[in-house]
Amino acid sequence: QEQLVESGGVMVQPGGSLRLSCAASGSIFSVSRMGWYCQAPGKQRELVAAIQSSGITNYADSVKGRFAVSRGSAKNTVYLQMNRLKPEDTAVYYCNADIATTGWGTPHGYWGQGTQVTVSS
Repeated sequence: QEQLVESGGVMVQPGGSLRLSCAASGSIFSVSRMGWYCQAPGKQRELVAAIQSSGITNYADSVKGRFAVSRGSAKNTVYLQMNRLKPEDTAVYYCNADIATTGWGTPHGYWGQGTQVTVSS
């Protein structure tokens, strides 16, 4: 069973930094796109940042220059370095990955269980 496990969500003061981690495990042939989404109370889940296996990244406008997404050397992990955090960054952060379990199958999207990030003084 393929799964994504996130870690790193905590409470931090405004202006602080935080690093989220996500690791994919299971019967994995390859992991292409990996990314982070956030969902605040009463709002829809939205993209924060994503990274392709090629290393190409894209970010939500609200986090450009503050957050950085990266892949681990094993390529099955993804990180989100969050700097200059603001109260409006408070949300549950979900890891997302497109995983192929065979060399000929179509990659499927998987979600982690989410990790809470709270930015408050």
